[in-house]
Amino acid sequence: MLFEDTRREIAELGRRLEREGLLNHTAGNLSARVAPDQVAISPSSIPYPDISAADVVVVDMDGRTVEGRRRPSSELALHLAMYRMRPGIGGVVHTHAPYATTLAVLGVPIPAVHYEIAALALDQIPVVPYVTYGTVDLAERVREAIGDANAALLANHGTIALGPTLGAAATFTQILESLAMLYYRARLFGDPVILPREEILNVREKFTRSAQALAAAGQYEQSAVSL
Repeated sequence: MLFEDTRREIAELGRRLEREGLLNHTAGNLSARVAPDQVAISPSSIPYPDISAADVVVVDMDGRTVEGRRRPSSELALHLAMYRMRPGIGGVVHTHAPYATTLAVLGVPIPAVHYEIAALALDQIPVVPYVTYGTVDLAERVREAIGDANAALLANHGTIALGPTLGAAATFTQILESLAMLYYRARLFGDPVILPREEILNVREKFTRSAQALAAAGQYEQSAVSL
């Protein structure tokens, strides 16, 4: 089986994110770049507990199936658009995580309520205007709105996170949901204090230095917080 390890990682990660409440039933999807011109992506309409490595589909950058007996995710166009836009991207995770999706329904971007936002964007997580799911139009809207950010909210839909690896994209998804939860709860009690852009730039620099130090020590190949 082509790219068996990565396809197994996608299946296992889907189950883990479902246990964490970030994915549910068949909603959401995951993918990883397995070659410069090929992507492995979760299948359409199969509950996460039932997905095996063999169910994960390998496609080329035009969306044609290279290997796999299942239909690729309905959001294939969205995933492929992200890989075309950002050559350094190695993984994409799309979810309907509850707190982040609540803010997406409200059309509320997430400001810098916590320094961890520096791993995802400069000082605000954008909201991509609503477009019907599974369409090329949605992929184009996300491409236009996300820019250099590693995550975005999809209005009346959910979230997307991009990372240098699939594991990093999953970590960014977890950070996004944590930020959304903090911002939602803080707004219930008052006006959250927002960190200035200069501080987020400072934190980004600290993240980068930490990532470089760990890489030099050989402790990991690519950190989730490297920017």
